[in-house]
Amino acid sequence: MLWACVLLPQLALDAVLRRLPDPDAPLALVGGSAQLRTLHAVNAAAAHAGLRAGMRLTAAHALLRDFAMVEYDAQAEARCQRFLAAWAYRHSSLVSAQWPGCIVLEVRASFRLLGPWPRIEARLREELAALGFSHRIALAPTPRAAHVFAGLQDGLALPQPGAMADRLDRVPVRHARLPDDAGERLQRMGIRDLRTLRGLPRDALRRRFGLPLLEHLDRLYGHADDPLAYYAPPDHFDARVELGYEVESHMALLFPLRRLIGDLCTCLSIRDGGVQRFVLRLEHDAGHSDVDVGLLAPEREPAMLFELTRSRLERVQLDRPVVGVRLLARELPPFVPASRDLFDVRSRQQLPWPQLRERLRARLGDEAVYRVAPCGDPRPERAWHRVGSDDARIGEAPPRPSRPAWLLPQPVPLRDPHPRIVSGPERLESGWWDGGDARRDYYVLETAQGQRAWAFAPPGEQGGWMLHGWFA
Repeated sequence: MLWACVLLPQLALDAVLRRLPDPDAPLALVGGSAQLRTLHAVNAAAAHAGLRAGMRLTAAHALLRDFAMVEYDAQAEARCQRFLAAWAYRHSSLVSAQWPGCIVLEVRASFRLLGPWPRIEARLREELAALGFSHRIALAPTPRAAHVFAGLQDGLALPQPGAMADRLDRVPVRHARLPDDAGERLQRMGIRDLRTLRGLPRDALRRRFGLPLLEHLDRLYGHADDPLAYYAPPDHFDARVELGYEVESHMALLFPLRRLIGDLCTCLSIRDGGVQRFVLRLEHDAGHSDVDVGLLAPEREPAMLFELTRSRLERVQLDRPVVGVRLLARELPPFVPASRDLFDVRSRQQLPWPQLRERLRARLGDEAVYRVAPCGDPRPERAWHRVGSDDARIGEAPPRPSRPAWLLPQPVPLRDPHPRIVSGPERLESGWWDGGDARRDYYVLETAQGQRAWAFAPPGEQGGWMLHGWFA
């Protein structure tokens, strides 16, 4: 097996920066008690001004007067790591987020599908950059070795066990990710690297440092199996962006909305699924308001879902300021892409019908776009009904004489003194059971101007024509 480690050196900071429209402004994550506030992490602009992690907040304000502060949230960091585990699941079936601040995935099984390691590495880096996460990547035959190498040198790849062992022997004990504080204690004892550590008696190491140190060394070099906790994708999507300020306009919500839609589509591509209904929850200081987004068929195109959600959002009146945005998708059905011809030619300005239909529904309302299905009722005004879902099967219409393509909403008197009867009559007697009794004789008539009309008269009569439709 070959394991790739994606080390995320500033995961908590990236989780905040990726949701900000201007990530280059000075910003710091702040933690600690109310009496002793310290900086947990700083971005590049704040570091350039002299701020650093571990600095007290009072000292940071002395160096830089104005910089954005965000409360450090360990739970948000863990959620972000789980999201990246879901992202990595699209490249490998064995993914683990067991260790904080990194993702490990087995990649040898993916070589046949995705290509050799350099191609996979380039793909991982490109997608991580698009998602907005800083990273370091390394490759080794064991997951712990890949974890150690990623901290030492970005891009280090040692696929052979012999080369891996030689490189590990030269790793300083402080950087070998030994359990607890064993690395610092060994360094103070004069043991500099793993080669020297491995030369010591195992019994003595076990008595002084415990069994976890020996287990770590065996798993690091591949002498024992490493039982990792593997990631399994959830059956739903739930992501939230805390804005950190009050928003009263739709325009300011578009950036976090685009990020949430992108994360949703990433999860959908992992599951090879789509989404047909989800909720955009706008959080206020007291309570929340929901924007329901429903589609006629499962979709997962980011641009399409963003435009549909944006159209729905713009129709909502923001009566109260928004302080957070949450996206919830409980049902993720399978996605079946529309069939296309190999040589299908489509203009750039032309939208596929499913996307055009959803855009019309988002702008005009759910009831504005529908399908028409035939009914068994012989009355023309009740011979069809609306069908909203694409899943409903439309059967064949019952056999009837020819009907006009243009049916009037209500019959009107025919303004022609001497129409010519082309065919008829067609007797219609129905509706006595529901209060809409209809007894009519329908004829196809030709007017003086040569038009073909569909009109009816009382049974047994040929006068007092009521126009009900026109033939093309």
